[in-house]
Amino acid sequence: MGLLGKNILGSKFSYDLEIRYGAGAFVCGEETALITSIEGNRGTPRPKPPFPATCGLWGKPTAINNVETLANIPYIMTNGGDWYSKMGEGKSKGTKVFAMTGKVKNTGLVEVPMGITVREIVYDIGGGPLKGDKAKAVQTGGPSGGVIDPAHFDMHITYESLQEIGAIMGSGGFIVMDETDCMVDIAKFYLDFCVDESCGKCSPCRIGGYQMLQILNRITEGKGKPEDVEKLKDIAHAMQKASLCALGQTAPNPVLSTLKFFPEEYAEHINEKHCKTGKCSKLVRYEITDKCIGCGMCKRACPASAITGEVKQKHVINQEKCIKCGLCFNNCKFKAIVKK
Repeated sequence: MGLLGKNILGSKFSYDLEIRYGAGAFVCGEETALITSIEGNRGTPRPKPPFPATCGLWGKPTAINNVETLANIPYIMTNGGDWYSKMGEGKSKGTKVFAMTGKVKNTGLVEVPMGITVREIVYDIGGGPLKGDKAKAVQTGGPSGGVIDPAHFDMHITYESLQEIGAIMGSGGFIVMDETDCMVDIAKFYLDFCVDESCGKCSPCRIGGYQMLQILNRITEGKGKPEDVEKLKDIAHAMQKASLCALGQTAPNPVLSTLKFFPEEYAEHINEKHCKTGKCSKLVRYEITDKCIGCGMCKRACPASAITGEVKQKHVINQEKCIKCGLCFNNCKFKAIVKK
């Protein structure tokens, strides 16, 4: 159509468009890391200032925006800024696309006006939790986002409100969790991803994230100590203040938000060496009940030879030998093995 290139539509204005494939690095969600990657270098962030608006791609002033932001421009140009500002709440204008998934009936991409509540998204749009179970939490913002507990489900979603409770808008992730999810395990899962995706340029993120992950590993293995909670908080706050880019600054969010809203689960893991959801396998105990008919399926499946018993008689699990693999539980056809 002649809308790109030299002398567009016969004018003196020229504009070239070049599309480049990224390397898929999570850290390149940070603007200066993305600029460094576009220049052909390893994607690592730069100190700011100078900001990209004054010194960006190849040292030139650069406007760098999310695709979601760019997609709004045609509608704003067509309908005007006042029309766009009517949607949203406070300083958070327009709409937001969330990728809703997890323990919810309706999953997929949803576009909602800013200011909508968490409850409206989960129950009105998402159809509520699976099988009528209770929603335990919602995690927003992707791997470095925080969790929202049911007490805040009626909170209006804006950039400011999410930040106040330790969550972020981020990439628009929206994961619904139920009572079968362990909050300590969730925090470890997301932190593990952030540690793996850290570019390693700054020590607060590189070292701090790794140390936090080691503490969480110990807690989920039954080796946690009461002082580990304060250690997690201290390292997390140091990362938030001293990390070079948003990856390191937000990586502690899953840990801090689960510590804030679900402290009892950390206490259970540390003090009682138990995980009530069974997600932390090292903290699970398998027991054979009176439903056992002595078929021997569990005994044959056990790789640690921890199960003993005669045919047609109730079997027993030696807890000292048990490696918590769960194969006995999965292979029992009579539901005679319980997970505690």
